[in-house]
Amino acid sequence: MRAREVVPPLDPGFGVYVHWPFCLAKCPYCDFNSHVRHAPPDQARFVAAFRAEIAHLRGLTGQRRTASVFFGGGTPSLMEPSTVGAILSAIDEAWPLDARAEVTLEANPTSVEAGRFRGYRAAGVNRVSLGVQALDDASLKALGRMHSAAEALAAVAVARAAFERVSFDLIYARPRQTPEAWAAELRRAVEEGCEHLSLYQLTIEDGTPFAALHRAGKLVTPDEDVARALWDVTQETTRAVGLPAYEISNHARPGAESRHNLLYWRYGEYAGVGPGAHGRLDTPEGRRATVIQRAPEGWLETVERAGHGIVLDETLSRAEQGDELLLMGLRLGEGISLERFARLSGREIAAARIAALVSEGLVEELSDQRLRVTPLGFPVLDAIVADLAA
Repeated sequence: MRAREVVPPLDPGFGVYVHWPFCLAKCPYCDFNSHVRHAPPDQARFVAAFRAEIAHLRGLTGQRRTASVFFGGGTPSLMEPSTVGAILSAIDEAWPLDARAEVTLEANPTSVEAGRFRGYRAAGVNRVSLGVQALDDASLKALGRMHSAAEALAAVAVARAAFERVSFDLIYARPRQTPEAWAAELRRAVEEGCEHLSLYQLTIEDGTPFAALHRAGKLVTPDEDVARALWDVTQETTRAVGLPAYEISNHARPGAESRHNLLYWRYGEYAGVGPGAHGRLDTPEGRRATVIQRAPEGWLETVERAGHGIVLDETLSRAEQGDELLLMGLRLGEGISLERFARLSGREIAAARIAALVSEGLVEELSDQRLRVTPLGFPVLDAIVADLAA
């Protein structure tokens, strides 16, 4: 990963995350808050609950202007376009949408969902993120995906015709995957002409079917050396075609970065709405961390009764804010402002710690008082963050 010479804004802005928790099937590697239901949910009832929770959160934040909205899941492309439009209207009433607001919707690339894309565009969505995950049918089947490679590529084509901006996800470090095969798959992805790729290394999450298979020895992922080679291929291939990493797992042409996700990584303010959503709100009492009830039906009933589904609302200490800034901001190629870290946390990072990491080539300190992780350091990012936060 090569860091770009990008200076982050002083104010990362305000965004809204909307969680739609339903999927047609649960992928065996997924530990997200997603649920399969035999009967489709009552979308009108959910819209009313979203409107109520948005109104409640507006009372906590006061006036804001929305720079970005992200519909995540679950599978938001199971929502009717009218549902998306109604939620966007509620957001605009609470926190007016900026004229240039980025509105992203995650979608699965089945042919049925792809047919809805123009409806989403009319509802106000201007960016789509497709869960492609792989470009060969055998890998898609192993990952539990319900689409074929041909369907995925067809959905990408439809998305590019319907939306101003298109991104898609791929998972690497899959069982038996070689660096050569991954490089070819990446080149195929780039040929689709998308401005943004999210490239995630497969991780085995506790409580998933993949975790059980892995423990039983029935699912073998690449060893440490192969995983590092796959990482290196990812950086080399994307950089060569003009999509360098701007965050540890995200690659884009300059100017095509996900503005909503940049808001998270720059430690901006955002409201989380819907089952299981998290938020960070700046209030007169300080920065508050909010967590919404996870179970969809429980959330629905709670919001109908109480006006919101918040189950955790705590004011973060300065030390906690500093730790979160490190955890999020050092994922970015641009790094973090040391002055902002000191202002948020009430302390400075020990110069000796920074100097030691600089001497090892893992971080670099820039003239404008930014600290960023080097390409050598990104594969051991967790250890660097833990060292600086200690």
